[in-house]
Amino acid sequence: MANDQFMRRNTNDRLLLSVKELSVSIHQNGEEKKILENLSFSIEKGETIALIGESGSGKSITALSIMQLLPHSNFISSGSILFNGKEILQLNEKELRSLRGKDMSIIFQEPMTALNPLHTVEQHITETLRLREGLTRKQSRTRACELLRHVGIDNPDQRLGSYPHQLSGGQRQRIMILMAIAHNPALLIADEPTTAIDITVQTQILELIKQLQQETGMAIMLITHDLSLARKITEQVYIMKEGKIVEQGRTSHILEKPQHDYTRQLLDAELKGNPLEPHPSAPVLIQACNMKVWFPRKRCLFQKKEYERAVDGVDIAVRKGQTLGIVGESGSGKTTLALALLRLIPGKGRIIYLGKEIQALSLNKMRQLRSKLQIVFQDPYGSLSPRLSVAQTVGEGLNIHRKHFSIAQKRQCIVDTLKEIGINPDDMDRYPHEFSGGQRQRIAIARVMVLRPDFVILDEPTSALDSSIQQQILALLHNLQNHYALSYMFISHDLKVIRAMAHEVLVLRGGKIVEQGCAHDIFLNPKTAYTQALIHAAFGTENEKR
Repeated sequence: MANDQFMRRNTNDRLLLSVKELSVSIHQNGEEKKILENLSFSIEKGETIALIGESGSGKSITALSIMQLLPHSNFISSGSILFNGKEILQLNEKELRSLRGKDMSIIFQEPMTALNPLHTVEQHITETLRLREGLTRKQSRTRACELLRHVGIDNPDQRLGSYPHQLSGGQRQRIMILMAIAHNPALLIADEPTTAIDITVQTQILELIKQLQQETGMAIMLITHDLSLARKITEQVYIMKEGKIVEQGRTSHILEKPQHDYTRQLLDAELKGNPLEPHPSAPVLIQACNMKVWFPRKRCLFQKKEYERAVDGVDIAVRKGQTLGIVGESGSGKTTLALALLRLIPGKGRIIYLGKEIQALSLNKMRQLRSKLQIVFQDPYGSLSPRLSVAQTVGEGLNIHRKHFSIAQKRQCIVDTLKEIGINPDDMDRYPHEFSGGQRQRIAIARVMVLRPDFVILDEPTSALDSSIQQQILALLHNLQNHYALSYMFISHDLKVIRAMAHEVLVLRGGKIVEQGCAHDIFLNPKTAYTQALIHAAFGTENEKR
């Protein structure tokens, strides 16, 4: 049945891309192992399809095969990839370079690793404009500002001089999208394009991509773990598992009436549930009063000194054993607030931990508190050192804060923690690149939990994970919180995640508090128009909040 459908589409005059019986293998321990097996699918001009599956199912490898950007250890063992009637597998490198970027383009999943840390935003954008379109420096800069506005980045003139590390996760992702659509390609491969983008900007980006699609006839191949995203913009879906397509068809039919058990499993993994009720009697563990973080803006010699008010007069309190959810658009100050609370960046205001003010503590005394105040960063691949094994990564904190432990004690702590967070201790001598995204996030959590902290900041810890792995990580965090009475500050643009985790919610916009209170009240009866817009964008008219 599937092959008949493929053959009918393959004879269509509107056919843009045809992948037939594609197999990709990898050399591992002297043996050849298949990671894609006999994949067949096609994309028509102007069509949007989605590849859906868990981490390791082969979605990104499929995209890299089409672009001919496979790692050296991987190779195409059989099959055909036709693009506009041309066999891509027979093109030389010069022909492929001409094809990439202009006729087909890709948005990579992890913008922090895809963007050059030594290049400014302007260099990233204008380089391709000057090479592909022959624009002058002035013309390319003007065009770059236009594109930045298109993808929702404010103050484009100022942002052109920024480096990737100076942008939020969502802003970096938007830069990647901008670079991919700059030349109006015939095929856009979007590998998790809205992973780090808040829900309102996600809607804007999707509308922008759909608008460009209508204007140019661009086809889109969406790689995602977000089933709601596939529902919104795709006509055809392909469900992948272990390098094979297990189910395919019209999006509405597959996601409403799935036939394969694996598709049903993915649908069951979508986050549901009611907001958590806080316990007002629980003591406050850590709080901040009138917290401010202002960054000086670049200025000319005789200009008045100006500041960017990243966080402007924020009051928060996190109770023992409970979770404070922080939501807001990219650049609203969520991560800046978290880093200032831990004194990882300078800020003004009172910070009180267990009744004692810690804002004025010396670096030495603050260092002694670090084991109790921890953070799990947004990008586990970027935050884990590629040169350290799992054992070295997890044990690093013990070497600093548990110097009195013997080597045997430290190793036992590492083994116990890895077991607790769901990583096989036998794998402790492996390196981060040998693990999936979900496993890397568990390792990042283990690095924190080995010190038995009181307070943990979770900065978008599940944004890059597919739904089933996301659900597992959230369940792990719930279990750890219940077992150790942990307090969390959970930062996320995904309101479904916040609804599942938070007892109280704080909504930030432009560094200021828009609304805060009990999660139950915020989700069921938001007071401000901004919060209402966020919740509507996340849950639509279905009113899943109940």
